[in-house]
Amino acid sequence: MAVSIKDIARLAGVSHSTVSRALNHSPLIPVATAERIQRIAAEQGYTASAVARSLVTRKTQAIGVVVTSIADPFNGEVVAGIEEVANHEGYSVVLATSQADPQRELTVVRSFRERRVDGILVASSRLGAQYQELFDELEAPIVLLNNQHPSELAHSVSIDNMDGGYQATAHLISLGHKDIAYIGDESGLQSDEERFGGFQAAMKDAGLDIRHDLIVRGDGKQPKGRERAAELLGMAQRPTAIFCYNDMTALGAIEEIHAQGGAVGREVSVVGFDDLFFTASLQPPLTTFRQPKRDLGKRAMQLLLAILRGQEAERKVVVHGQLIVRGSTGKPYQAILSGKNLAAKS
Repeated sequence: MAVSIKDIARLAGVSHSTVSRALNHSPLIPVATAERIQRIAAEQGYTASAVARSLVTRKTQAIGVVVTSIADPFNGEVVAGIEEVANHEGYSVVLATSQADPQRELTVVRSFRERRVDGILVASSRLGAQYQELFDELEAPIVLLNNQHPSELAHSVSIDNMDGGYQATAHLISLGHKDIAYIGDESGLQSDEERFGGFQAAMKDAGLDIRHDLIVRGDGKQPKGRERAAELLGMAQRPTAIFCYNDMTALGAIEEIHAQGGAVGREVSVVGFDDLFFTASLQPPLTTFRQPKRDLGKRAMQLLLAILRGQEAERKVVVHGQLIVRGSTGKPYQAILSGKNLAAKS
């Protein structure tokens, strides 16, 4: 039979409350008494009941995490960062998916509260501002990670998308590209708006006109990325470079360029966003803006812990990424040919 606090109290000759305090390392119990109780508990093979503890403390030491999909490699690294901090601090993680469906996200978040999790982390939220109406109802702190719709009241952690879009585009411009396409996301996401905003700012700062026929939208997935790339490559004056909303879109674009017999990085340069695990293994390796995915998860969990502990917590945490330059970008093809011709003439 399992050993209870009552058994430990009888063996130690103290009250139940004294045993409970000693096992929870309360400073109210003398050190010698606490050590004796803890030794007896260890000898008897006592194991604390998480359920019983939660009834007393009204805390479950569990955190609910909502991601769009477990199949998305981006989410895997984010959750790994969350778990690293959570496990170190004695919290367990309960994972659920929203499938990028706002109604499903709302249902999952409410179900987490019914399970009495201590706090909730939501990645790529499709609800955003609706959380302003949910805070009183949910009675649990919530942190939004890479929130896709603005929410002034919610605590959030996000990547600097505009800076990423600017750096990616500025890199292509520095190579000599002028006809630069953007394959975005058609879902009206905040991240797409911000990355495109960075694209526009870089073009403006360079004094370049944006060709609106080169601005198209996919859905952030590989097949649509390939479809949109095919449209761009079919133009009479096709782009010399393509900046993609994310790496999955870029993967589709690269596949289409290869399918048409083109050379990525020579005839058409491609830049992605995220730096997913496969990007360095592509042929050629993909130039992309790296999101520190594990760090995003860690920062979100740290922010949630600060809220739970009643500490001062930032309302909005912005994490900076890094442009990773690889072989999928190079000088415009015509510029390379012109250089060769000039060299031959000289």
